This record gives sequence, C-alpha cells and structure tokens, in this order.
Amino acid sequence: MSTDAHADRISDVSKKFGITPEDYMLPARHMINLLNPDGTLRPEDQQGTEPGHEYPLPSPARLLEAYSALVTGRRVNDQNSALVRQGRMAVYPSSHGQEACQVAASLCLGEGDWLFPTYRDTVAVLAKGVAPMEVMTSFRGEWHCGYDPKAYNCAPMSTPLTTQLLHAVGVAHAAKLRGEDTVVVAMCGDGATSEGDFHEALNFAAVFNLPVIFFVQNNKYAISVPLSQQSAAPSLAHKAVGYGMAGERVDGNDLMALMAIMTRAVRMAREGNGPLLIEAHTYRMQAHTNADDDKRYREDSEVQEWIAKDPVTRMKAYLDDAGLLSDETVAKITADAEAVAKTLRDGMNQEANTDPRELFEHVYSTKSPQLSEQQAMLVDELDREEA
Repeated sequence: MSTDAHADRISDVSKKFGITPEDYMLPARHMINLLNPDGTLRPEDQQGTEPGHEYPLPSPARLLEAYSALVTGRRVNDQNSALVRQGRMAVYPSSHGQEACQVAASLCLGEGDWLFPTYRDTVAVLAKGVAPMEVMTSFRGEWHCGYDPKAYNCAPMSTPLTTQLLHAVGVAHAAKLRGEDTVVVAMCGDGATSEGDFHEALNFAAVFNLPVIFFVQNNKYAISVPLSQQSAAPSLAHKAVGYGMAGERVDGNDLMALMAIMTRAVRMAREGNGPLLIEAHTYRMQAHTNADDDKRYREDSEVQEWIAKDPVTRMKAYLDDAGLLSDETVAKITADAEAVAKTLRDGMNQEANTDPRELFEHVYSTKSPQLSEQQAMLVDELDREEA
C-alpha cells in the first residue's frame, strides 16, 4: 500500500465517525469504562467516550452469556491452581482477575474468525469452545498443544513471548489474499510489547491493512518487571499511532465495556478498516505461575486494591441490580462452572497414557527427511526395549 493510499484509508475511516484522522488514531482521552467497581452504570459523560467513539451497551442475553463464561473461567482458574498443588499439573499460569478480558476476546469473534492466545489465556480458549481437558493437556506435559487448532480456529497457547502475533498476522494476510471474511484477535501481555516481534507484527499488519485486533492485557507486570520499567509511553495504546493504526484503552475488569469495545473492533476490522490495538487495564491477582513468589516484587496493599475491582463481583452486582439474575439462572451458571471443574478433576486424576512415538506427529504438515530419520531411530530403540 502506498503512503497516499494508506493516508486515504485513515481519512476515509475517520470521516465515518466525523472526526479528524489524528483523533481517530489517538486513544480517547479517558479510558473506556461503562461500569463502576460496585457494578453501577457510569453516566454517559463519564464513560470515556468522545465523538466518533461510541460503544452501545451489549444486550442482556449477551451479558448473561459472557457472565456465565466469566464464572466458569474463575472456577477453572481456582480448580487448576488446586490441581497444581496436588501434583496433577506441572505448572499453571493463573489468569485470576483477568477473566473478563479473555471472555470478551473470544465471545466477540465470529464462527470463522481466529484467536491467537498466550499461555495465560486458558479462559479465552475455553470460551472459544475447546474442551476443558484438551485445553489443559499441555500444562501437564502430555501431548502437543492438546487440541486441533483448525477444528476451533484457535492457535496453540504460546509460551514464547509475542511469537504468536506474527502467526496471527500471517493468518490474516492469507485470509485477505483468499478473499475470506476473517478477523483475527492476537492476544499478548504488557511485557510482550517490549519484544521485537511486537513491532514487526504491528508494522506488517498496518502496512498491508490486515483485519487483526492486537489485544494487550496490561496486568502491570512482566513476571516481576513493572510496566514503568518497560515503557515510557503515555499508554501502550498510544504505540498504535506510530504504526498507522488506531489505539484504544479500556477497563479490563469491566466486562460490559470489553464486550462493547471488542464488538466494535471486530466489526471495524471486518469492514476493511485495518488493524487496531486495544489495551485492557487489568491485574494478575495471583503469582505469575506456581513457581513465582509475587511478594518479592509487589505489596499486598496493591493486590487488595485490585480485589475491590474484581470483574466477577462487578458484573454480578450489575446483573443483580438489573434484575437479570434469577435464582434459577444463578444455579445453572454455578452448576455449569462446577461441571467443567469436575471434568478437569476427573481427567487430571487419571494417569496419562503417553506414547513417545507421537512426538514426531504434527510438527510439520509434511515430515522432513531428518524428522523421519529421528522417528525411525526412536521407534527402533523402543521396539528393542519391548522385545
């Protein structure tokens, strides 16, 4: 895309909203926030909206669907942490406190859209429809990523920081070349924005006007490194301007705001308006993983401050006040969440039946000669041991 064509595209998009190209690309002056921490709806003039930034409230049915996924996500986080302590799982990066971000990222996608998650996005992968045991298989080191990415349009949960953003951009580029109606959500954390792959992914996506939403869950820490030691930018959303795309900030513990802003972002990307960067301000309530001691780098008072902003209690308070949570609805949501937890308990309490021969499957679509040779050597060794 030429420089003039790129400028024309930004100009056309900004005209849709009746604002200047500069105002379109810059984040709204105030973070998008629809619900107060106590679950009350904020007045319209305090929601962080400005001309051209309009976020209609999701329907009650959508909110109930999202809340159900939110409750399940919290139950899964707690269950998996218990399974780690019981020795049934090697490691687990809990997203306790970040579940609203992950629910919104998945539920706002269409059937043919793709999700590219990180290692902490278990709840997003569950919300995408992947079976619970398939999601958790890799965390006990059993079998590849645990599920078929093509079956769910959900890439493997990426442990290396930011590599999945490049893959996400590649899928979006391929879809555009094929004329497919596909939107891609590429998830990452604040620490990932310091990686070179982040720059390459955003730059390529903007230059080729690709339908990618870069969704940054800013939980304030890259393991033990605070955001202040990673970036001097006014916000991570402001980084978008340098690549020629729009950026936005949203309260990552406000499920309603997240659903609204992600729905709008998916629609804009699908309409050919190019990539967007969304920074969700949230917090990792628990340690980085079970191997981390978060008390060494943050104060308990900080954690307590964020507990008061919990996305689950906030959304429940709103739905209660709106009369949308009957006793029957609460009972069903709770039972559904507990059923998922039971599935994980039952599955993880069974010994894994692994076959080393499968190590060489699904590495490449067509095995290389070297890989086939290594597989043959292992099979021969195993056969001799079993003889």
